[in-house]
Amino acid sequence: MSLFIEYHLIQNFAPSNLNRDDTGAPKDALFGGHRRARVSSQCFKRGVRTWFRENAALPADVLGTRTLRLDRLLVDELAAIGLADPSKFNEVVKLALKKKATKEKGEKADDGDDDSALAYLLFVSPAEVTAMATVVTEHADAIKAIAAKKKPKPSDVPDDLKAAIRNCLAKLRAVDIALFGRMLADLPEANQHAACQVAHAISTHRVEREFDYFTAVDDLGGADETGAGMIGQVEFNSATFYRYAALDANKLLSNLQHDRELALAGIAAFTQAMARAIPTGKQNSFAAHNPPQFVGVVLRHASPFNLANAFERPVWPDRQRTLTAQSVQALAAQERQLAGAYGDARDVWATLDLTDAWPQDLGE
Repeated sequence: MSLFIEYHLIQNFAPSNLNRDDTGAPKDALFGGHRRARVSSQCFKRGVRTWFRENAALPADVLGTRTLRLDRLLVDELAAIGLADPSKFNEVVKLALKKKATKEKGEKADDGDDDSALAYLLFVSPAEVTAMATVVTEHADAIKAIAAKKKPKPSDVPDDLKAAIRNCLAKLRAVDIALFGRMLADLPEANQHAACQVAHAISTHRVEREFDYFTAVDDLGGADETGAGMIGQVEFNSATFYRYAALDANKLLSNLQHDRELALAGIAAFTQAMARAIPTGKQNSFAAHNPPQFVGVVLRHASPFNLANAFERPVWPDRQRTLTAQSVQALAAQERQLAGAYGDARDVWATLDLTDAWPQDLGE
C-alpha cells in the first residue's frame, strides 16, 4: 500500500533576501495572476542537507557529499600512490564515466574544460568513496599513467579500471541521496530516483520588491575626504510562505536497501529539518531567523495533495488578523474541500500551530 508523508508549513519571514536570482533580486513567481515571493526547492533542500550535518541529526557515514572535486575526498589515498597532481584523478573518473570513447567527427572540443574538476557535480555516499579509495590503491599504475598524459582520452582508460570506477557508484546507502535522488547522465544505472518531492515555497499573498539603499564609510578617510566610500542597493521582500513536501515512505525504504531503522531515522531527521532549517542567503544583512508558525504533517494512502491552490486567490491584510493565521485557515479549508471531493483516506493530521487558526477537529 502507498504511504505518503506530507509536510505543510506556513512560515513568515521578516524582510530578507533568502534566495536570489541572477540579478541578485529575491526570486518570485506569478501565481493566480499575482506576483508572489518564492524560495526555490533546491534552496530548502540544501538547507535540510546542511542541517543534517550541523546538528548531527544522522551519522556522517549515511550522509552523501556533492562535489566536483572527488580528489578532495581521497587525499590520503592519492598521496600514498604518489600522484603528483591529485586533481588529475578527477579527469580519470570523468573519462571512465564518458559514454563515447571518441569525439564524433566535426564535434567541437570543449574550450576551457577544467581538468581539475569532474564534468558535473557528483553526489556520492561514504560507501562509494570508500570503494573509490580501494580502486585508487589497486589501480595506482594505470591512474598515474593516464594522469601523466597531456590530453588523455576515454580510450586511455583500461576496461578493468573503467569497470571498477563505475562499480563504485552502485553502493548507495546515504539518506540524503535516498531522499533527494541523483542523476548521472553517463551512468544511468547509478541513478537514484528521489523518495521526496519538495515544492518551491510561494507567498500566500501578493508581494512587491523593496530596495535598501546603503552607503559605507571609509574608516581611514581623511578630514577632507567627505562622502561615502561605497554606495549600493540590495533588493528584499517580506512574505508569509506556504511550503510543501511529499515523502514516499516505501520508496525511501527501497532506496535504503530496506533498512527499516535507517529509513525511520531519516524520516525523523527530515521532519525536524523541514521545520528548523532556514536558508542562509543574505542573513548577515537581514537576520531573518523566523521559524514556521504552522507545521502540519499528514499521512495519505492514495496520492499526495499539494494545497497551494488555497492561495490562488491571495490572502489580503486584515487589521484584526495576521497573514499567517489567515493562511492557516485557508489551508484547512482547502484540505477539507479536496479530501471531501476525492474521498481521500487519511489519518488525523499532526500539527504544531502557533496561530490557533487550525480547526481542532482536524488534527492533534
